[in-house]
Amino acid sequence: MKKIILIEDETSVVSFIKKGLQENGYEVSVAFDGKTGVQLVQSNDFDLVILDIMLPEMNGLDACKEIRKTNQHVPILFLTALGTSENIVLGLESGGDDYLVKPFKFIELVARVKSLLRRSNNGTAPEIQEPEADHEYMYQFSDLVLNDYTKKVTRAGEEISLTSTEYKLLMYFLNNPEKVISRAEILDAVWGVNYELGTNVVDVYVNYLRKKLDNQDDHKLIHTVIGMGYVLKKP
Repeated sequence: MKKIILIEDETSVVSFIKKGLQENGYEVSVAFDGKTGVQLVQSNDFDLVILDIMLPEMNGLDACKEIRKTNQHVPILFLTALGTSENIVLGLESGGDDYLVKPFKFIELVARVKSLLRRSNNGTAPEIQEPEADHEYMYQFSDLVLNDYTKKVTRAGEEISLTSTEYKLLMYFLNNPEKVISRAEILDAVWGVNYELGTNVVDVYVNYLRKKLDNQDDHKLIHTVIGMGYVLKKP
């Protein structure tokens, strides 16, 4: 049973979401303020965080940043009434993976939850040492190597720490090398479930990924194709 923590201060919303998720087979814990929510996430192994932004003690954006200091991989779904594109980007920049605006249909919440859990890198894999040379899990492009079993990413032998969304974005590039990919294609593939955001979110995350991968101007792997999108190609 997947474990979800709901960090939300509106009791009516908590009751509605908790009951619905439990009926769908999820184990749900609740925190009514940001500070308590962060403490619970840091001391427990949750598969998903549902996080409001307007919270007492610590707002959701700060709570998300605190969670990301110790946990880069648990999916975080923002659930809030602040639905402007600026707020959406701000939430994602703070470390969130998805964003659902109130009021919402419960069926849409369940779809987002399932999508995030399916795409999550925080699944409980068996404690088995997998050979590094197992090509079923290995992706290599130039001096960039990704092991999809251990979730380890290196470039030129140096390990790189990625958030879950950055990891999914890199995987999409590695599965489409040398192909020019539009922002709309990336948005659909990485975020999915009819994600209603502008393609500027893609630009934000591509820039995040570039800062971590492309620290040398003459060895860049992710290139912009003006008016068309992005392409992963060798320097």
